[in-house]
Amino acid sequence: MQWLDALIQGVLLGGLYAQYALGMALMFGVMRIVNISHGDLMILLALVGVSLAVSFSLGPFVLLVLLVPIAAAIGYVLQHAVLNRVVSQDPLPSIIATFGLSIAMQNAMLQIWSADTRSIPGGGIEQASWQVGPIFIGVLPVIVLVVATALTGGLDAVLRFSKFGRALRASAADVEAAALTGINPKAVYAWATALAVGILGFAAVFQGLRSTVAPSDGPAQLIYAFEAVIIGGMGSVWGAFMGSMVLGISQAIGFRISPGFGILAGHLVFLAVLAVRPQGIFGRS
Repeated sequence: MQWLDALIQGVLLGGLYAQYALGMALMFGVMRIVNISHGDLMILLALVGVSLAVSFSLGPFVLLVLLVPIAAAIGYVLQHAVLNRVVSQDPLPSIIATFGLSIAMQNAMLQIWSADTRSIPGGGIEQASWQVGPIFIGVLPVIVLVVATALTGGLDAVLRFSKFGRALRASAADVEAAALTGINPKAVYAWATALAVGILGFAAVFQGLRSTVAPSDGPAQLIYAFEAVIIGGMGSVWGAFMGSMVLGISQAIGFRISPGFGILAGHLVFLAVLAVRPQGIFGRS
């Protein structure tokens, strides 16, 4: 029964990781922009959410309504003002630019919020659970998983069927050819990054509700997002979702084996997938 519980808790944890990974799947898997500041952006949004919730006594769902547009605006400005200047076939300029941004953001967050851990007050939803036999299933993790599934389906539909999605895929494939057809690649990339960081707004609120956040937590969240995208296969939104499930389940099973083995188990599964199937589960060779 403990392994069934580990499987369920792993899937629920994967729902949170999927929200980390969706924005990364869009930027890294589709746009080929390596955003090292991805995790720090999520932590920044979570800390802003903590401050808003505490200052104005906001509930988590009201906070979502406020924070997601703020996140999207940050993403648009980031791409328009910084990343559009370094986008090229060579990923090194975007790595350098976002690495510098990551360091700057961590130091700024330390100055504003200090190194203390904080969380978003949820009014009790973070402790609520359902009992199914001997297994307890948290209400908040189920909400996170449902939202992650809806976001994945929505993002996949946008990329496949919308005019914006076609323009984005064309720009990612060949910027010059896309521009010749009347597409403005820089504008498309700016809106795509707004979408990617807007999704991080959901992840920020749920991370702040499920756990605590601190200015130095960004790199760990970045690693989980990268691993989920690579396990699932670059360029596949549902691949990133399934990669998140694999990562969450492997960590949950690892924690059952030994409390100190959970995070390492996820990294080992990532390395095993990379060795056996480098293109990922849903990736093409």
